[in-house]
Amino acid sequence: MLHRVPNWGLALLAGAIFPLGLAPFDVWPCVPLSAGLLCTALNRTQRAGGVGFAYGTGFFGAGVSWVYVSIHVYGNTPVWLALGLTTLFCGGLALLFAAQAIIYRRLASRHAAWRAVQFASLWVLFEWFRSWLLTGFPWLYAGYSALDSPFAGWIPVIGVYGTSWFLIAIGCFAANALSQPRDIGRWVGTVAITSLLLISGLVLQRIEWTSPEGDPVTVAIVQPNVPLKEKWDPRYRNQILSDFGERSMALAQEHNLVIWPESALPGYRDRLLEVIEPVDQRFALLDSTLITGIPTRDASGRYNSIMALGAGSGTYHKQKLVPFGEYVPLESWLRGVIAFFDLPMSQFVAGATDQRPLLAGNLPVAPFICYEIVYPDFVQRYARDAALLVTISNDTWFGQSAGPWQHFQMARYRAVEIGRDLIRGTNDGVSALITAEGVVSSTAVQFSEAVISGTVQPRSGLTPFAVTGSLPVWVFALITLVLGRDRA
Repeated sequence: MLHRVPNWGLALLAGAIFPLGLAPFDVWPCVPLSAGLLCTALNRTQRAGGVGFAYGTGFFGAGVSWVYVSIHVYGNTPVWLALGLTTLFCGGLALLFAAQAIIYRRLASRHAAWRAVQFASLWVLFEWFRSWLLTGFPWLYAGYSALDSPFAGWIPVIGVYGTSWFLIAIGCFAANALSQPRDIGRWVGTVAITSLLLISGLVLQRIEWTSPEGDPVTVAIVQPNVPLKEKWDPRYRNQILSDFGERSMALAQEHNLVIWPESALPGYRDRLLEVIEPVDQRFALLDSTLITGIPTRDASGRYNSIMALGAGSGTYHKQKLVPFGEYVPLESWLRGVIAFFDLPMSQFVAGATDQRPLLAGNLPVAPFICYEIVYPDFVQRYARDAALLVTISNDTWFGQSAGPWQHFQMARYRAVEIGRDLIRGTNDGVSALITAEGVVSSTAVQFSEAVISGTVQPRSGLTPFAVTGSLPVWVFALITLVLGRDRA
């Protein structure tokens, strides 16, 4: 049946299937299925670039076209221009799959098993490449589908890139077996490899890599659900500030830690001291800590920041800035061209690379703002000495799309990789308390005003991934890619 489908059509379909393996759909077998179909299409064509581009078009078109919501609905951009920019964004990313396909065809071994290994290794190397190209877009990684699958036990051992390799390789081995259905050896090898990874993943889930340290911490997350149109409108400023002060004071009575989302306060810290200082004093008196997102500024520039008040201390400035959302590349050319390039608070600079964790009492807390939580090795470097992880965000920009759920899935994944409980506070969801096993212990309905209460457990110790990061997987991928070529 598949041999009747044009290679580009098969690749386009395979790319569109891939996001179904991730949140909010979570049909994890769709990821190896997608990879297997692409591998099949590439193995039977010499026009690899076009096939790869078709796959990338389906992959990003189905997976991240929600950027249209940010550009049109919240960036006040006309429909035709928003569609054009979204198409340009997805099409530009699709070129990476075209390059990946061309390299695969040039390096592919004549041996089917080695081709599967090479395909998976090249896939992982291109995922890594996407994590830093043009500031990085580490979205839609294959390994995220392992979070709620039998492979989850591998996450704290080899991280997202390692689980990506496993899932993509399984898809390619299965595709190779289906291409030669009478070759019993291929079937036996595919079943054996898949079974070994599944069983070992289930066994690894029983290992507790990190240990509880001290008493649980009572936490309240405020999900204010303030519309973007109101956040920076002076008419709503007093109401937002009043709500911040009153809610914070009330929650301090019964919680050790209170979390507000990214940019919860509509103004720079130095302009809001009359609101901040009473809250700071009240929390200190009650031996409680408040952590909130707030813009700050100094002689070096303006920052998207998160600070701790009361019994806590420290201010962290975001390092991984979102292009066009928090800074504008080629600013002198683009500002004023269309409204999207003039969004509020889009003139930030990146914070220093040597910042320390925040303190909540005596507990070191690793803070991450919005986009930062999706960088696995960035989180690994900054979370090693922390007892808890905190990430704050404002996913209102993505509306009722898959974007917030994909972001939430990646945050859960970081908790498992590092072996720490994670607190996630957002403006309108998905806010939650997440255990070191990635389990959501408490959450609230998206697009609702809510306070989420519960406990988190500080932990010590390191997972294997927290020790090594992704470097072993990248080295393995590069070596196997080259070794496969030698066997051609």
